[in-house]
Amino acid sequence: MPTSPKTLRFIALWLFAGCFVLIAALLSSSEDTSDNLKRIRDEGVLRVLTRNGSTIYYQSQGEPAGFEYQLALAFANHLNVNLEMIPVVGLDEVFSGLDNNRADIAAAGLSITPARQETLLFGPSYISVKQYFVYNRDANDAMSSAADLIGKQIRVISNTAHVEQLKSLQEEYPELSWAESRDLETIDLLEQLADGQIDATIVNSNEYYANRAFYPNFRIAFSAGKPRKLAWAMTATPANASLIKEMATFFRKINDNGKLARLIERNFTFNERRTFINTHTFLKMKKGRLPEVKGIIEQVAIEYDLDWRFLAAISYQESHWDATARSPTGVRGMMMLTRSTARELQVDNRLDPMQSLRGGARYYKKLYSRLPSGIESPDRSWFALAAYNIGLGHLEDARVITEQRGGNPNLWNDVRENLPLLRQQKWYTPSKYGYARGDEAALYVRNIRDYYSLLTWDELNRYRVPPPRIVSDYLPAELNRAFDGL
Repeated sequence: MPTSPKTLRFIALWLFAGCFVLIAALLSSSEDTSDNLKRIRDEGVLRVLTRNGSTIYYQSQGEPAGFEYQLALAFANHLNVNLEMIPVVGLDEVFSGLDNNRADIAAAGLSITPARQETLLFGPSYISVKQYFVYNRDANDAMSSAADLIGKQIRVISNTAHVEQLKSLQEEYPELSWAESRDLETIDLLEQLADGQIDATIVNSNEYYANRAFYPNFRIAFSAGKPRKLAWAMTATPANASLIKEMATFFRKINDNGKLARLIERNFTFNERRTFINTHTFLKMKKGRLPEVKGIIEQVAIEYDLDWRFLAAISYQESHWDATARSPTGVRGMMMLTRSTARELQVDNRLDPMQSLRGGARYYKKLYSRLPSGIESPDRSWFALAAYNIGLGHLEDARVITEQRGGNPNLWNDVRENLPLLRQQKWYTPSKYGYARGDEAALYVRNIRDYYSLLTWDELNRYRVPPPRIVSDYLPAELNRAFDGL
C-alpha cells in the first residue's frame, strides 16, 4: 500500500527534527569538551608547567615556594581547584609540554614576544622586566656596551628572549658570539659567572635584583632592548577563550586588592639602592659563627613552630649570634632582651643562648597573636617583627597614620612607608604613644627579611639537584657539525 504524501511529509519532518536534536546535542557536547576552563573545574585540578628557580618555583624545607608558584596557587584558589605544579628543565620542555597537553598553562617567567605569540596565547602581564648584560668585575674589566662583549665567553638559556636580543645585536656587531644551553636555569648561569666559567650572561632585571645580594661582585654592563612583559602562556586554541577571560578577571582582582604588589615585593626585595656592607658581614658570620649556634636555633624553632632560618635571621639582626652581646641601652644576649621583657618571659639568664632564644621566640609569637585579625600572612610576620623592635603601641600609631593618609593599615608596604613619620612632630604629637624611631623599625624588618632570604637561597643552592646535562650544548660548533654529518 503506497504511503500518502501527508505521511511522507510527517516522516520527513520527524527525521529532520531528530537530526536537529542530534546535531544540537553533538554541538553542545563539543562545546563542553572543548572548554578548558570548564574541564579544569570539573576535574578539580589546575596543571601548571614551570621551571626551577629562586624567582619561579622551588622546594623550601619540603614545601613549594617561589613567585610563580604563589601566583599560580592564588589562581587555583580563585578557581576553587587544586594546584599541580609540573617542573621541567628548560624552555624547550615548557613549550613541548604545552603542545603535548601535559598542562593547562605555563607559569615559568615567560616573556611575551612576537615569535611566541604566533603559536601561543598569553594571559595578562603581571610584571615588566629589563634585560641586563651582567659580568663579574673580579674576573673582567668593566663592560658598558655590546662592543665590549666581542671575544667574551657568553652563555644564555636557549629559546629565550635573550637569544633574540643577542641576534639583534649581532646584526650591528657580526663578531659577537655566544653559546646556548637547553639544560640550564638562571641560577646555573649565575654560578658559572661567579666561578669564572663564563664572562657574561643576560638575566631579567627581576632575577638580577632577587639574587644580587648573593653575588656582590656582579655588575650590570648595560640594559638591552625594550622592557619585556612576563605572562602565563597556553596553547592557541578556542578552547582556552574562557580560561583567558577568567584569568583576566583574576589579575584585575589581585591588582586592585594589592595582592599582586605584595607578591612582587615579597619575592624581589633587593633593589638598586641596596648596599652590600651588611650582606658581606652576614655571609662572613654565616660561615664562621652560625655553625656554632645553628643546633640550638633549630631546636628552639621546632619548639615554637618557627622556620629556623627566620629565627636565625632575627637573632643575627639582634646580636650577630653573639650570646654575650650588649647594647648601650642595656639589652643583652642573643635576642637582646631588656630586663623587664626577660622577667615577663621568665628568662632568668639573658646570657644563656637557649634561654634567650626561647624568650625571643615566645615574645615574637605573642606579638604575632596580638595583631589585628585583618592583617594576613605574610604581612603579619613583618608587622610582628616591627612590633618586636618598636612596640605594638607605636606600630598601631603608624597604622592609624597610614589610614589617615589613604593607605591600607593591614598592608606592610603601606605602613612601612609611614613608619618614619613617627619622627615628625606633626604626626607624633597627636599620636597616642608619641615619638618613635619608626624608620629604624622599617629598616629592622627589611634587614631580617634580607637575611632570611640569604639563608633560604643558600639552602636552595646547596641542596638543589642539577638537571642532566645535554652534552651537545657544550661541544665546539665544529664538532657538533661533524656529528650531525654522521
